[in-house]
Amino acid sequence: MKSFVNRSLFKLAVAASTIIAAPATSTWAMTVQPVVIDLKTSGRDMSQVVTVENTFANPLPVELTVQELALTETGVSPTGKDPGDLLVFPPQALIEPGQTQSFRVQYVGDPALAGSKHYYITVAQLPVKLPEGQSAIQILYNFQVLASVSPAGAKPMLEVRSAEVGKNADGKPVAIVTVGNGSPVHGYLSANKLRIVERDAGGKEQFRRTLSGPEIQQTMGFGLIGGNQTRKITVPVELPLADGKVEATISPEG
Repeated sequence: MKSFVNRSLFKLAVAASTIIAAPATSTWAMTVQPVVIDLKTSGRDMSQVVTVENTFANPLPVELTVQELALTETGVSPTGKDPGDLLVFPPQALIEPGQTQSFRVQYVGDPALAGSKHYYITVAQLPVKLPEGQSAIQILYNFQVLASVSPAGAKPMLEVRSAEVGKNADGKPVAIVTVGNGSPVHGYLSANKLRIVERDAGGKEQFRRTLSGPEIQQTMGFGLIGGNQTRKITVPVELPLADGKVEATISPEG
């Protein structure tokens, strides 16, 4: 089960559900906002609040944990390690039905950070102990919030390094765009517009489309590009030619 924003390559906010226990019926759910947060190494932006709402009729026990992420060619990958850079308070809470709990996330790591670092904050619903002799299905929700920390004063520098025709899961031609970031500070593709142009072998334009920032976020997610990272992004827009030449450009949104 996934949250409403989970559509990106690194699918910045993941909500997983696990069924435990035996037959019967029990319903649980929660909403988490925001699912992407940006922190600084100093000043008022060192901390931000994440809220968890219990939208169902039973008390909701939750626990928040942190793990660092490693940059990959296609996004980020969990390391399973918590370096202690983020402080989450409170780490656990019992949220009553219909109520919202605020959790403060604060950066407490190296104040002289050279470049952006990234973490998943997992908001995990904890199982509850059932009365003796009672059976039930407990659906446990795990939401992952993407937290990024960057030094103050620098800005991302996103640019298209290359573009080519690839295939989607159905074998249809789509654009594969390699985006580089020449800054040590992370940026988001969805903060820009992305123009895709395809030409045939004779150089004649056969396709042109510009995706706005909101369209990028809707179809590909936020599009995190880490500091000094180069990553390949599949643009989920079908192209007319499988053997054409693709051009891609990025420009600031708005």
